[in-house]
Amino acid sequence: MAKKAKKTKFAQKLHIKKGDKVQVISGNYKGDKGEVLEVFPDKYRAIVENVNMVKKHKKPTQNNPGGIVDLAAPIHISNLMLLDPKTGEPTRIGRKEVNGKLVRYSKKSGEIFN
Repeated sequence: MAKKAKKTKFAQKLHIKKGDKVQVISGNYKGDKGEVLEVFPDKYRAIVENVNMVKKHKKPTQNNPGGIVDLAAPIHISNLMLLDPKTGEPTRIGRKEVNGKLVRYSKKSGEIFN
């Protein structure tokens, strides 16, 4: 009888975090810039403010009058590129160890992201 292989799934390290300034590099919103509001690592998607806006019909509640509301829908992380903190241009990122801690840095300017 053969042994079964143990199935493990490791979450991929994402280059984007909540609060980062990003630019959309492909799709209908190409060139748009915004801040990341939320990241979904298991689906490789992120919500960026004022990008991929959709209309949502909301039912009225006691606190909310309801109606048609604009919401930002998730966009795939591969379509986003981080903005360099120094120049404001899209840049690739790298990781390096500083004071025993792994930090992200801009490949264009070498500036460290917070």
